[in-house]
Amino acid sequence: MKQVLLINDIAGYGKVGMAAMLPVLSYMGIPAFCMPTALVSNTLDYGEFTQMDTTEYMQHTFPIWKRLGFHFDAISTGLMFNPQQAELVEAYCREQAQQGCIIFVDPVMGDGGRLYNGITQRQVVLMRRMVSVAHLAKPNYTEACYLCGVPFRRDGITRDDGRRLVDSILLLGARSVIITSCIIEGKNMVCGYDADTQSYFFHEYEEIPGLFHGTGDIFSAVLIGSLLGQGKSLPDATRRAMDVVSQMISRNRDVKDHCCGIFIERCLDLL
Repeated sequence: MKQVLLINDIAGYGKVGMAAMLPVLSYMGIPAFCMPTALVSNTLDYGEFTQMDTTEYMQHTFPIWKRLGFHFDAISTGLMFNPQQAELVEAYCREQAQQGCIIFVDPVMGDGGRLYNGITQRQVVLMRRMVSVAHLAKPNYTEACYLCGVPFRRDGITRDDGRRLVDSILLLGARSVIITSCIIEGKNMVCGYDADTQSYFFHEYEEIPGLFHGTGDIFSAVLIGSLLGQGKSLPDATRRAMDVVSQMISRNRDVKDHCCGIFIERCLDLL
């Protein structure tokens, strides 16, 4: 049975980060364990929040896990809050990768052409370091632009632009890449590169109006579950994750508070 470690923040109020990923992975039969990078009062777009940095906790916990011989089949990383965290997580991921662990990196930073509230250029630099250890990096288009230092184009890009952006992330050290939330030649797409087949792929989707927080975390969880639990190829797992997120958004259109995220528990049957 595959075991996954989630390294991400925990929000007290909001179905994002670990709170979004845990029920999905559990339902898909994959035990998930947690290493919090911070305790956050609520999702950041409420405009006011507080957070507790857990770097010291991480510094003490990783050595204990190492002495106890804990091992994971995969690690999924999210938001990092300072250089010490990035160094700790990067080193731990490299150690685990040497034992066959697959490293998934979601460089959580922003969307819609801007960084999330509370995210700074410092986090951009930290995420470049995390991408360097990734077997699979999963930025959205905004995050890919920040990672690669290229302008965000609201009018969209071409397929060749998409391939070049993917290549730039590969140059940072990632083995495979998925870029979500792209507008490519007038269509909403996810573009990616699968190292196993050494090929690019493009998946089109229909955009549903409205911003729902936590959808990237749901996408990551379904993707990981499909890859590890169901043995799907990266393009097929990506398509599956896209479809599930779309279905969950449709089911939650009536939710007034989109900042809180999607109520995943009432959508698990979609998995």
